[in-house]
Amino acid sequence: MSFNNNELEIELNIKSFLVSETNEQGIIKFANDEFCEFSEYSLDELIGQHHNIVRHPDMPEKAFDELWSTVKSGKKWKGFVKNKSKTGKYYWVYATVYPFTSCDGTTGYISCRRKASRDEIEKYSKIYKTMK
Repeated sequence: MSFNNNELEIELNIKSFLVSETNEQGIIKFANDEFCEFSEYSLDELIGQHHNIVRHPDMPEKAFDELWSTVKSGKKWKGFVKNKSKTGKYYWVYATVYPFTSCDGTTGYISCRRKASRDEIEKYSKIYKTMK
């Protein structure tokens, strides 16, 4: 984990792989250690919370409307997301979210996130500003 000195940015490294699982309502059921590390929440703090606990206010609602309509239709969604940590820092990810059925028969969503490049961050920062 590294910090950008310009602002309160946490930068993922090339090997970072953040994973979380939610139920159909977006309530977190699982988060891996790296998701906890970058979000700055413990696993106990995340379990039972809505996934939007890490939503950064710069993110336009329309982006999440698209995400939810895509995954609820049974398709995979991919996109760039700016998240906020517990202490107010932020981090950008390239996310893939998809529906799944667990071994116990319950349905929900899995989100896998990797580092976004600086060019992608700049591009989507501008796009999201126009959407707000």
